[in-house]
Amino acid sequence: MHTVDYQRLTLPEDCKLLDLGCGEGRHCLGVPLREAATVVGVDLNLSDVRTAVAKVPEHNGFCQQAGLPLTPTPHFSVADGTQLPFADGCFDVVVCSEVLEHIEPYPEVLEEIMRVLKPGGQLVVSVPRQWPERLCWSFSEQYHNQPGGHIRIFNAHKLGKEIQNLGASFTGQHWAHALHSPYWWLKCLLWEEPQHPIVQAYHRFLVWDLTQSPWLTRGLETLLNPIMGKSVVLYFER
Repeated sequence: MHTVDYQRLTLPEDCKLLDLGCGEGRHCLGVPLREAATVVGVDLNLSDVRTAVAKVPEHNGFCQQAGLPLTPTPHFSVADGTQLPFADGCFDVVVCSEVLEHIEPYPEVLEEIMRVLKPGGQLVVSVPRQWPERLCWSFSEQYHNQPGGHIRIFNAHKLGKEIQNLGASFTGQHWAHALHSPYWWLKCLLWEEPQHPIVQAYHRFLVWDLTQSPWLTRGLETLLNPIMGKSVVLYFER
């Protein structure tokens, strides 16, 4: 499940792409790039990085069976977003999706992103949208107090201004995952009952939607994203 719309980006054949806070690698696998490109994913969580590495053979096997073009094999490693182990200006694209809301010194991460991004390079940042996230916080204290959870609610306009103040130009935005917002509201309302039938039923619906991509739910989510998309996705050029 991609939050980033790669069709909005200009991706050169020899593109070097960094996914900062890659988690289990969802934005590194299936990137529409040629094999000459380089995809790097970094995360502070060793367990997530190991899971991402383990997914690569499965993803490549799926592409071969489906007759899909092979995409670059990602390189995964553990790294601190405030001290990236990369030279200045070495990436054409940096993706930072659903990460900053977890990090206390997020301005330091933004500065590091701008340091490793080439002049003319493209940056994509996504965070939880303000009003759906605020509902989650109001429904459950545990939602935002659990270890590794969300520690802030971003105002997308203010975050965009912060990034522009570091030297980036804003190029556009969209919203994503509207069908996921009700799931998280239900999950927060029923936090003490994670196996509640309603929560489990909605989760099964989301898995079905993700694996089958029926036109009806895809169209419905497209209509609902501007209203209740769970994530806001911001695009910039350095």
